[in-house]
Amino acid sequence: MQNIEGFWEKCILDDTYQIYLDRVAKLVDTESQAKTLHHIVESPKFAPRPEGGRQPKPFPGYSVITPPWCDSPSDSEFYEVIRSCQNRLCDRLDRDFFVPVPPDSFHFTLADLIWDSAYRDAIAQFPEFDDRLRTCIGEIFQQTQDSISSAHPVRWKVVGLAVMTRAIAACLVPLDEASYDRIVRLRRAIYQNSDLMRLGIEQQYYLTAHVTLGYFGNLSREGDRTALAPFLTQTANDRFRDAPPLHVKRAELRKFEDMTRYDRAPNFPVLTL
Repeated sequence: MQNIEGFWEKCILDDTYQIYLDRVAKLVDTESQAKTLHHIVESPKFAPRPEGGRQPKPFPGYSVITPPWCDSPSDSEFYEVIRSCQNRLCDRLDRDFFVPVPPDSFHFTLADLIWDSAYRDAIAQFPEFDDRLRTCIGEIFQQTQDSISSAHPVRWKVVGLAVMTRAIAACLVPLDEASYDRIVRLRRAIYQNSDLMRLGIEQQYYLTAHVTLGYFGNLSREGDRTALAPFLTQTANDRFRDAPPLHVKRAELRKFEDMTRYDRAPNFPVLTL
């Protein structure tokens, strides 16, 4: 697995609160959307169906996430807004170009851990990898639980749509700096844990809080990308203007086999935020 010597020299640190707000504001503006639309690529996480449309391909791994909508009925008002936006995209975009994820799977990824070939290699090298990962995350959660106060609610709001290289997502920003700090402290505890590093897990992305709405499929099926960016901006303005915040109450270790379902066993660790 990974040699952790020199880790601190290459460690990714998440943005400060204000830099994060500024970066997300740029991500969701029309100009940024238009530029990124010229560089999108087909997602390898889905494959064509013989009858049309796309189906998920195997893409196994683990993440620390908020409970998906199917397991979080208290967040239904928030996720109904996200689903309404997704429906608007599905009405406008070719189904082979835009592949929506099941609304039940909507969630906020708090920390990516390991996926696809890296995960396959890990379990091939260490048959007990899953147990070791679960134990490490459980210990991190316990240490973090002992050091944080849950008195202040962690709340994030949706501010717009971002075009990513392989997907379209609803971007989130914290309602206050305390909400941001709570998530960043959790991520730091995860990514700076030496036991996880020895399992080959390291931070690969800056935090960009989002709910993925769908992935890109056959790019030739959507001819007029020029008009797509203004459509995304207008859709976000229409749908998100009065959206309620997402109350981030729990962080959970979840396992996935593809990008449509995120499962947990009864012994998977949970952190109350």
